[in-house]
Amino acid sequence: MGTEANPSSSSSYQQQYNPYSRRYHHEPSTFPLVRLRGLPFNCTDVDIFKFFSGLDIVDVFLANNKDGKFSGEAFVVFAGHMQAELALQRDRQNMGRRYVEVFRCKKQEYYNAIASEVSDGAYGNSDHHNHNHNQRGSPPPTSTSARRKRSPNKDEMEYTEILKLRGLPYSVRKSEIAKFFGEFEVVENKIQIGCRHDGKPSGEAFVEFASAEEAKKAMCKDKMLIGSRYVELFPSTPDEARSAASRSRK
Repeated sequence: MGTEANPSSSSSYQQQYNPYSRRYHHEPSTFPLVRLRGLPFNCTDVDIFKFFSGLDIVDVFLANNKDGKFSGEAFVVFAGHMQAELALQRDRQNMGRRYVEVFRCKKQEYYNAIASEVSDGAYGNSDHHNHNHNQRGSPPPTSTSARRKRSPNKDEMEYTEILKLRGLPYSVRKSEIAKFFGEFEVVENKIQIGCRHDGKPSGEAFVEFASAEEAKKAMCKDKMLIGSRYVELFPSTPDEARSAASRSRK
């Protein structure tokens, strides 16, 4: 990560997100950043990518405490403001058995966390640097194509008649979901709204369409609004929907 700390870097992308660049205070105020709290202590960058599946992650930084142990907190930088807004909708979702808080934070907090670890010597030798590179995720890549490799291409995924919805308003009703899909004529008894173990809405739902082809066409609604929230759509399976229904009943 030390190479990204060079303010003379030739990469404009790295300069934009570089915590040590003299230019960082000229960035827009809507820095696409969220902070996570309550992560499992064995969490890695791969777990973060899975948690934010479908979003374009630019950088992941897992923060240590003063003892050098993982604090259970992380900072995640996204490719743009809308991506960060979608990430905030994952607040209170599970990673393993733990509910993870996702909330806004200031870019200076992210910079301070990196600066603190560097000043403590976390990147002081090549062995430690390589360990942190693998555990903490790569520094900001230099091209859009490099970022996109981290997110699944939904067009290339295998489709069944089931789509999964994520990021729904917690008060959403089946009638609102049916209306959202409009011309696809979804019936309410083919909609399953997910609940957490405590019975509260999870912000997820499963919708069954007439065919896998119809489900794939309905992906045109991906990242459109229900109420004030952007809703993400993902290909799913009947088994995943049944499993979610079983968890909701427990």
